[in-house]
Amino acid sequence: MENFIFHNPTKLIFGEGQVKEQLAKQLGNYGKNVLVVYGGGSIKRNGLYDEVLSILNEGEFMVTELSDVEPNPRLSTVHKGVALCKENNIDVLLAVGGGSVIDCTKAIAAGAKYDGDAWDLVTRKASVNEALPFGTILTLAATGSEMNSGSVITNWETHEKYGWGSPLVFPKFSILDPKNTVTVPKDHTIYGIVDMMSHVLEQYFHQQTNTPLQENMCESVLKTVIEAGPELVGDLENVELRETILYAGTIALNGMLQMGTRGDWASHNIEHAVSAVYDIPHAGGLAIIFPRWLRHHKTLGERKLVNLAVNVWGVNPDGKTKQDIAEEGIKRLENFWTSLGAPSRLADYDIDDSRLDEIADKTMVRGPFGNFNRLQKEDVLSILKECL
Repeated sequence: MENFIFHNPTKLIFGEGQVKEQLAKQLGNYGKNVLVVYGGGSIKRNGLYDEVLSILNEGEFMVTELSDVEPNPRLSTVHKGVALCKENNIDVLLAVGGGSVIDCTKAIAAGAKYDGDAWDLVTRKASVNEALPFGTILTLAATGSEMNSGSVITNWETHEKYGWGSPLVFPKFSILDPKNTVTVPKDHTIYGIVDMMSHVLEQYFHQQTNTPLQENMCESVLKTVIEAGPELVGDLENVELRETILYAGTIALNGMLQMGTRGDWASHNIEHAVSAVYDIPHAGGLAIIFPRWLRHHKTLGERKLVNLAVNVWGVNPDGKTKQDIAEEGIKRLENFWTSLGAPSRLADYDIDDSRLDEIADKTMVRGPFGNFNRLQKEDVLSILKECL
């Protein structure tokens, strides 16, 4: 494995009733003037908004609100948040929602301390030198953004979507109560399962050697989600299943699985380009792209593909070639996601081949990509065509 330094400063507060118990105490460590960031209104329908505002009012916090954060959070919304922070002298932000709300909050926190356009930070034209502190109350098990320093922002004006990050945008604290996820609808529950599995798989496929513990941890998280996921989709209000999936989503991308390795992340890069053009759900795109990425490289890293098939999917290797074992494992992954209700082709989103070249160009903005195997534009086009 490679040398590494692991540092994750986010205080994770997990369990039922923790919003009431901890929110005012944790938020008060950073100031009284709060910007509350949330999405399209689900937290108002399920009562969480009223609970949070009641706690903040009782704690004599001054509250400013930013609502309607998009599922693929947009630069225009980041700009609104930055302006609110500067106009109202905000001390601390509170993201109440899923990964999109948290990603947007990270960009606002950094942008509020930057004199230029926050897009400079996303595109890495400028570095994050300072950021406002923020906490999160998570309502969707999916992205892991509640305990990492990464964020993805879409510039809809230019149809660009990029991941970025900084050690300065780790949440100061994140409160995860599984009861706050029981009202998540079936489709978003499915997307969350696909998203967290994709995060684990991206880290599983790396080129570093002597990483048995990292690989075993990845396989364990995958098997846990594979066991609990279908049960949850069939029993959406089951708090114990919600708890398992909620914790799995955090572990999937809080840095623990990738210590000493460099995951691939090519499938994410391709999906970002697809949803920058078509604004489709991120995890829906991953469900389509990831199996095709695996097939594109099934002659590479055969040990990983065989181990995934045998150790995670239970494929019997007897009398089969490595390629046969790998293909069966890929097929089981594909079938698992579609059995949950995830899409299987770009056509499911009415996407045809008319803009594939444009999408491929967007993936190449920063040059060849992928750490397990480097992709060129022709590789991307081949994968996209298989996705149609």
